[in-house]
Amino acid sequence: MNSESSTNVLTRQWRIAEIAKQHPEQSLNCIHHHLDLDWLRVAYGRLSKDKAPGYDGQTVREYGNDLDRRLTDLLTRVKGGRYYAPPVKRVRIPKGEGKETRPIGIPTVVSSCTSFNGLLESVSF
Repeated sequence: MNSESSTNVLTRQWRIAEIAKQHPEQSLNCIHHHLDLDWLRVAYGRLSKDKAPGYDGQTVREYGNDLDRRLTDLLTRVKGGRYYAPPVKRVRIPKGEGKETRPIGIPTVVSSCTSFNGLLESVSF
């Protein structure tokens, strides 16, 4: 992905953030029409490559193999209404120094790219 594509995505994200600031009483519940291949590439590029694999066992690095084909397929499913977020992997991690643990959820790579957090991660409201 070139820097022009990334800049285009960031500009669109900034515009959405501005609209949200100007109309805080309204919810942003229909922004997936902004989603395109460049947006998914930017969202993928922001993911930590050392992120633990999600429910499907796939790492960020593995998903990066044949990335354009995978993202194109993902975009087609999202735009066609055929994408459903996969389950989140639940694990327990240590809490403090004792034996207590707390649950966390680890999303899949695909889920991370298509979530609203992935879509608007860099936008500051």
